[in-house]
Amino acid sequence: MTPTETLTEHLQLCEELHHLAIEENRCLKQHQPALDAPLLDKRRDLLARLETSLAALKDPAAAGIPASPSDRTLRAESIEKARGRILQILHLQKENEQLLLRYSLGALRPALPPGLPPAAHLQKLYEKH
Repeated sequence: MTPTETLTEHLQLCEELHHLAIEENRCLKQHQPALDAPLLDKRRDLLARLETSLAALKDPAAAGIPASPSDRTLRAESIEKARGRILQILHLQKENEQLLLRYSLGALRPALPPGLPPAAHLQKLYEKH
């Protein structure tokens, strides 16, 4: 497989990961703190494919310089698109983690928040000391 083909497949995988992050974000924003099993299975599958893709990108044979200038241009464009998409994925994942944390902390919060004691009670405490 040529370096350009490897990058093109990697970019397609980044697109799929981005769509999955958007789907997870939509579910979390609709107050569904527990992600469905199909989403989790899809995530595991995509992450396994991502590991394979990254290994292919690290392969010395795939790191060779393309033969023509047009291949170099296409490769540079693919790299920039992949970087941009990865930044978007990371941003969405951070937001998703914050939503999950908010939901998990909400479950741990007491049902009624403690109220402030009446002012008269505070005045009596101050008078004692």
